[in-house]
Amino acid sequence: MNARSEQLKAFERLLNIMDELREQCPWDKKQTMQTLRHLTIEETYELGDAILDNDLEEVKKELGDLLLHIVFYAKIGSETQDFDISDVANGICEKLINRHPHIYGDVKVENEEEVKQNWENIKLKEGKKSVLEGVPNSLPALVKANRIQEKVAGVGFDWEHPEQVFEKLKEELGELQEEVKVNDADKMESEFGDVLFSMVNYARFLNINPENALERTNKKFIKRFQYLESKAKAYGKSLKDMTLAEMDVFWEEAKGL
Repeated sequence: MNARSEQLKAFERLLNIMDELREQCPWDKKQTMQTLRHLTIEETYELGDAILDNDLEEVKKELGDLLLHIVFYAKIGSETQDFDISDVANGICEKLINRHPHIYGDVKVENEEEVKQNWENIKLKEGKKSVLEGVPNSLPALVKANRIQEKVAGVGFDWEHPEQVFEKLKEELGELQEEVKVNDADKMESEFGDVLFSMVNYARFLNINPENALERTNKKFIKRFQYLESKAKAYGKSLKDMTLAEMDVFWEEAKGL
């Protein structure tokens, strides 16, 4: 049996199991789209963690959990006769074909940027009033800022060179410092937001994903701080009783690990 046959067989097995669980399991029978929503979000973050850790075995498991959720939603949709898994699959197939005219049509593109621009223009032709309609309101602010900037860049609203973005960042930092001197909390918050937005934009020009970059730093800080805690404990000391100089010794050790 070839690989595609094995894949289809495995997917059919999952669909059959979903049918059985929905009919026979008390927990699965009770679930609705609303009760599954927060679990789906949690599974998505767990997949994100596994990807950042480059733990491919865990990525495989978390993809399975997400696939289960997709099948679960489709099963619920079929019960209300609104849609089923074939509608879901065919819907995304049609969208991909429509948004890749350089593959399934006669449109010519030179590079990835032209693909992105076509993508956003096609979405507007599909009836969207704004290129920003596809940015979910509930996205974390850092991720949302990145998606907003990617979206508007797709229709040509963008800087031309990284140096321009860096100059804008320095300008925003200067404006923040001015408000810090005045000590106006509301204006400081506003200017701080402008600085973060400019940082996200600069990251995009450097081909850095700001969410990934910040999470890498979070993980690095956690690892080093926990090393500091463990060393302090090994020496029978409490962090709150240690001087910064004493803590810095262990911190520098952690950086070398």
